[in-house]
Amino acid sequence: MANHELLKLTAHQVTEGKYDKAILAIGSCEAHGQHIAEGCDTIVSYELSKKVADEVEGLLVLPPITVGYSGHYDTFPFTLTLKYDTVTQVIYDMMESVVRNGINKIFLMNGHDGNIAPMEIASRKLKEEYPDVRIAALPAWWVTAGELLPEGTFEVWDGLGHAGEGETSIAYYLFPQYCEPDQATCVVPDKLPKYVEMKWDFAEITNTAQTGDATKATAEKGEKMTEVLVKCVADTIKELDAIGWNYCSRQHTANLD
Repeated sequence: MANHELLKLTAHQVTEGKYDKAILAIGSCEAHGQHIAEGCDTIVSYELSKKVADEVEGLLVLPPITVGYSGHYDTFPFTLTLKYDTVTQVIYDMMESVVRNGINKIFLMNGHDGNIAPMEIASRKLKEEYPDVRIAALPAWWVTAGELLPEGTFEVWDGLGHAGEGETSIAYYLFPQYCEPDQATCVVPDKLPKYVEMKWDFAEITNTAQTGDATKATAEKGEKMTEVLVKCVADTIKELDAIGWNYCSRQHTANLD
């Protein structure tokens, strides 16, 4: 596969690559239970981004944002966090740099829950300053994967959770060398309201820095997750390319003649 990572390309190669789109992985560095690398969110989102770029013509893979907002995980070692305003500004500045380099179609591949709000704000701000920019995003791949896979793929809690069955599975598939399966735990929160969100600190709902059932994770499930996510994003970008990223719908006027 050709290399599309900006970090590893020369200026000449970037020019010759004729890139008209860019994908930005947004991650974190924080405890993922006791069994997955602290940089899980960054590694997963970046690996998915590279795989998507292998399938989509003209897609430049930007350097990942490796630290996000993780204040709600700060109880557990070893959490790095930026403030919300800082994360928002970093995402904005990265996207604005892309626009200033002549690319106005950007895909955000997010890997961490704490980045969802900053990503939304940064995108809205950029659209205000640059109305012609087009921004697509996958804000929560861990939810999307469960929606794309057949019912019954996951055994517990629909595969959800921080370092739960789903996230642990994709980690076992993408970077098993950075995992310790014998340290996996199971903590399924059962005291949270069904319809109302609690704005928790993570230590309020688990004592292991993990939720869901990581003991049910397998690399085979992770491979299935990776396949459906890459296909979903790649197909979406191709569909957007086919319509010139013009997703405006217009009222149809009845023919009265």
